[in-house]
Amino acid sequence: MFRKIDETISVAPQIGVEQVQAAADQGFTMIINNRPEQEEPGQPSGDTIREAARAAGLAYIAIPITHGGFSANQVEAMRGALNQAGGPVLAFCRSGTRSTFLWALARGAEGSDPALLTEKAAKAGYDISPIAPLLAQRP
Repeated sequence: MFRKIDETISVAPQIGVEQVQAAADQGFTMIINNRPEQEEPGQPSGDTIREAARAAGLAYIAIPITHGGFSANQVEAMRGALNQAGGPVLAFCRSGTRSTFLWALARGAEGSDPALLTEKAAKAGYDISPIAPLLAQRP
């Protein structure tokens, strides 16, 4: 269920409480929730995942991304979260795609090579070509 992009991050579709403990058991140190509340009926609330993360000894950060796109503040929040995690991160959204896009934008903002980001995402099963123009604008 968790798709490893590199040693610092894996992504997943919506997780539940049981997957939070699995993440802790696998050595993750932080969970990043990129899913807006009530995006779909029946999805666990962010509070539920946050409490499960705390109980499992994991840090938790919510950076909700709607289908409207990504803001500079969201990219900066992801950069900060990834840089303070102190170990591997599990990020999730509905399918894992928005989490992968946000990871790529955050790493791209730090100067990572867009081709390498694209390759890593592809190995995890994600196509980040829709954000290629944004990655090309890196510093």
